[in-house]
Amino acid sequence: MGERREGLVRARKAANLTQEKLAALLPADEKSIRAWESGRSEPRPHRRDRLARLLRISPARLEELLREGTAPDLRGPPSVLLPVIVDGRPVALPLDRATVAASVLGRLVPALGDAAPPAAPTTEWDAMSPLSRRSLLKNGLPVAALPALGIGSAEHVARAVENPRRYMDKTVTHYFRRQLDQYKYEDGERGAAKTLPMTLGVLDIIDRIARDATADDQRDLLRIGSEGAEFAGWLYRDRRQMEDSLYWHDRAMEWAQAAGDSTMQGYILLKKAQVAYDERDPRRMLILTRAVRKGPWALPQRLQAEAAQQEARAEAMLGASADQVNRKLDVAWKLLGDAGPAESPLGAHFNATLLNMQTAICYTEAGEPRRSVELYEKTLKETQFSRRDYGFFLSLMANSLALSGEPDQAAQTGLISAHRAAETNSRRTKEELRRVVGVLKPWHNRPDVRELREALNS
Repeated sequence: MGERREGLVRARKAANLTQEKLAALLPADEKSIRAWESGRSEPRPHRRDRLARLLRISPARLEELLREGTAPDLRGPPSVLLPVIVDGRPVALPLDRATVAASVLGRLVPALGDAAPPAAPTTEWDAMSPLSRRSLLKNGLPVAALPALGIGSAEHVARAVENPRRYMDKTVTHYFRRQLDQYKYEDGERGAAKTLPMTLGVLDIIDRIARDATADDQRDLLRIGSEGAEFAGWLYRDRRQMEDSLYWHDRAMEWAQAAGDSTMQGYILLKKAQVAYDERDPRRMLILTRAVRKGPWALPQRLQAEAAQQEARAEAMLGASADQVNRKLDVAWKLLGDAGPAESPLGAHFNATLLNMQTAICYTEAGEPRRSVELYEKTLKETQFSRRDYGFFLSLMANSLALSGEPDQAAQTGLISAHRAAETNSRRTKEELRRVVGVLKPWHNRPDVRELREALNS
């Protein structure tokens, strides 16, 4: 359960709204309002703009309030949402860590860094009092203030929001690409709760610009937007907000179709198949993975390999023999072996290490958990994964150990996984660990098993 979002409660009261009245105006049910304020859930993306207006705060400020109660950031300047006044309205301009570090932002607000301010002001912005700076950052900066912050490309993006037909160019698309690449990196180390607001900020701006852009620029924007929307779907998936995850996957598919990007359409179906595995729905997995492999698109071989593995896993869950599963896995390994290094970036993440992890999952689903454990022990190395992903695969290894009748080792492995899940606030990993605790019920009185159960309940 999350922590109470006191800032969100204060914003509602400042707007002179009761929970009942806010629910009626959105509209939503009062139970949802209580859940948002208690930290148990978050409003769906399509409701956030209206919620911000009703609370009389900017969308960027709403995202800040929704992040209350999450785990603290790692060391170093975080990515931020900078509220910028564009054409009289606030736009949440996302800035990656590198941009923050390279600009004056890191020394303006204590929360962004501990560096001391310069001894003498070098610009009119530097000459402002700290109180004035904080006020502008909270309530919104005019576009004209961005050059003084040393954020040239961000200024250009803000201008493109004002007038897409005049300012939209490769600088803007490069900006979005760089931002999303940074957030994808941060996701594995900081967790979805920290990365999601930035990603949604990028998607909001892409949506605004694409509406008035020329046809060619619109296709470029929607292609990037489709990748970003799929990433947002993944972030919600890691937070176990499955309805929101499917919403963004559907949005990604819509944008991919509008951009004429058939490869991305196949990729999104593959990700939906992975969501079906999280829900342990093998029939849906099989339908989707067969569509990925047989669909009217030319997928990179790495993605074809991942789809073949996913099909093998679904068939294992539906009772296929070990020989049948192994034959499908052989297809996946051959496709991966034949894949060249210069394939689409969409499949760049899929390598032998990841296929080994997924092969181990298939062995467990096929009723061979001991074989799965041997593969995990041989290939699961912390240096090859982000903190979040390492913790997730440890949870699956713990499950295989439990099914192999090794409760103490399963619980010890689960405890390491639980620690990584807490660091990155990965609810998906915690959900897998709860499955492990279920398997370990016959040994519930053993000290390590009890410690794992208590760690998940804390």
